[in-house]
Amino acid sequence: MMRIRSLAISLFSLIILTSLNAHSEEQKVIKLGFNPGPYKEQFEKGVAPYLISKGYKIEYKDFNDGIQVNNAVSTGEIDGNIMQHPVYLQAINDRLRIDNTGIVQVPTPPMGLYSNKHNTEDKPKDGAWISVPNQPSNEYRAALLLQSIGWIKLKEKIDPATFSQKDIAENPYHLVIKEMDNAQQVRALPDVDYGAIQGNFAVSNGIKLTSALQLEKPTSQFVNVVTVAGKNKDAEFAKDIIAGYHSPEFKKYILDNEKYTGYMLPDYLN
Repeated sequence: MMRIRSLAISLFSLIILTSLNAHSEEQKVIKLGFNPGPYKEQFEKGVAPYLISKGYKIEYKDFNDGIQVNNAVSTGEIDGNIMQHPVYLQAINDRLRIDNTGIVQVPTPPMGLYSNKHNTEDKPKDGAWISVPNQPSNEYRAALLLQSIGWIKLKEKIDPATFSQKDIAENPYHLVIKEMDNAQQVRALPDVDYGAIQGNFAVSNGIKLTSALQLEKPTSQFVNVVTVAGKNKDAEFAKDIIAGYHSPEFKKYILDNEKYTGYMLPDYLN
């Protein structure tokens, strides 16, 4: 009878231990979402090895737009995403009434002005067509880029989250600004005079940043961030992701890789 009781206790202890181990392993999984661009490869090659050495398993999920991938973070479907700058993040937070937050900046290819028809950013022809992203915060970036080369002039007080062409104060060259899905801009480049294209969509379609007629000026509000739900900003996995980006291994991967030449770099890489 004592032997049976001892065996039962041992079996019960084994079940509890197995359950705890399984729970521990589940907690060490990090699920991340991505849009098209260089951020997934950056993470896989520069950060994931560090996290794997800490006992994590990484799961990747691809999304086609910024709304779904942010909602997935908020609901817990994934733990984080790497695809957006703070201005866009805030706009989506307001739209969805969620509380996602950025925890660390990542190397980001700047928006650029590209053309298949022209080879200079000098004075454009009257009525030239320019494609821009159809998201307010990224159309604002495009407008800043056009203003920096003197093609338009913007009003003084603008909310990037609600930007529209009504915020353009002067358009001396009568530019026709065509809003379109940013994922379609590269495909549409032969049909317009110029395209103000986000860097991630340019490089993911094989366009070199150095081929841009003009690149946007680096600014921290448009450097992308790793995003997590607000409640998880101090979670252990979030701290470990930050440590992975700050690691010597990640710095070496980025600075030794020519494909990241021209990227806007966070301060920790300078």
